[in-house]
Amino acid sequence: MHIIIKDISKHVDKEVEIKGWLYNKRSSGSIAFLELRDGSGFIQAIVSKDEVEIQVWEAVEKLTQESSLIISGKVSAHPKKEGEFELQVSNINIVQISEEYPIAKKEHGPDFLLDNRHLWLRSKRQWAIQRVRDEVIQAIYDYFHEKNFIKIDTPIITPNACEGSTTLFSIEYFDQGEVYLSQSGQLYLEAAIMSVGRGFDFGPTFRAEKSKTKRHLTEFWMMDAEAAYVEHEENMQIQEEMICFIVNRCLERRGEELEILERDLEPLKKIKAPFTRLTYTEAIEKLNSLGSDIKFGEDLGNDDEGLLTKNEAVPVFIHKWPKNIKPFYMKVDPENSELVLNNDLICIEGAGEIIGGSQREDNYDILKSAIDKEGLEGPEYQWYLDLRKYGSVPHSGFGLGLERTVGWICGVEHVRETIPFPRMINRVRP
Repeated sequence: MHIIIKDISKHVDKEVEIKGWLYNKRSSGSIAFLELRDGSGFIQAIVSKDEVEIQVWEAVEKLTQESSLIISGKVSAHPKKEGEFELQVSNINIVQISEEYPIAKKEHGPDFLLDNRHLWLRSKRQWAIQRVRDEVIQAIYDYFHEKNFIKIDTPIITPNACEGSTTLFSIEYFDQGEVYLSQSGQLYLEAAIMSVGRGFDFGPTFRAEKSKTKRHLTEFWMMDAEAAYVEHEENMQIQEEMICFIVNRCLERRGEELEILERDLEPLKKIKAPFTRLTYTEAIEKLNSLGSDIKFGEDLGNDDEGLLTKNEAVPVFIHKWPKNIKPFYMKVDPENSELVLNNDLICIEGAGEIIGGSQREDNYDILKSAIDKEGLEGPEYQWYLDLRKYGSVPHSGFGLGLERTVGWICGVEHVRETIPFPRMINRVRP
């Protein structure tokens, strides 16, 4: 009976068949210990030379790291580790003997590992990270569906820029001239929510930023959410609830993976609402008191974000920023016309910003003035302005960077490990 390793506990004392690969092999005289993986998990298979046919033992001796095989045996409880299981092997069918595997059990530099990313993905660490990534994605879908959002697919090829064209990849589009790879689906989501009320998208986005930091990729996955009749405070509450939901889901379902990653779970267990809230003004004052030389009107750097969250048990909202350093579509704070109703959510443990959001400007004349001031002329923005002519309502939204979120939950320092095939300014292969 063919089973997957993840379901092994259901088959104790039964004869089963596993189809997978040899992750590791060691032997002690007439006993061999094979560590198998099949994509769903890992298990130790034990082969006793005296208890199997000679051809089975000969197959064991041939096996190399990453050889593919179909193995049969009886499932038994691990004699020392509660909740773990082993396979007492009775037969081995070799599918293919692997050539000498280039990723040995020793330290390799990051460039070598990235050059061999197609193979590096097979390691336990990378396996665990990708499964946490999958869980984060599923949690986002589940959270939003529970909150009556629906999935909206926004275009990747766009005629206009969401936040200025200086960091966009441009392409020639047939006879239509220059268009761009999307840096956000936000503007299109704003149109969709006037139909569906609440919506979210999820897909690849592109930034031509020439950044080499551990938090940046040129191609990454972004989740954007928009909601009609939601204003600034409720927008932050939705973000807060979503992060708590994601973290709890990963703690509940990805314990094995987080253990492989040696992730300290205590900080994650403390992620509860409410999160800390600081206005931008309060954040600048606090940073100055902590020794930062940042001035009002400047963006926060990585060091500033680290200072603000250093002694925090929960993420920190920095909201109501100066409007002159934020995009045109953000609504002006009615209490201070120099500020906008926006927020950045800064994560603990040095993870940095993982969410940016705001209430959107819903007044036609104010938005048109902001667009004109930015020099964003042409018909590409008229449809966006139209949304303020036909039943405009207060509405808000935000975007979450998937790779940064996965990196934080996994305790991974560089986001290049959180996406299957990273694209950076100096890497486009494999």
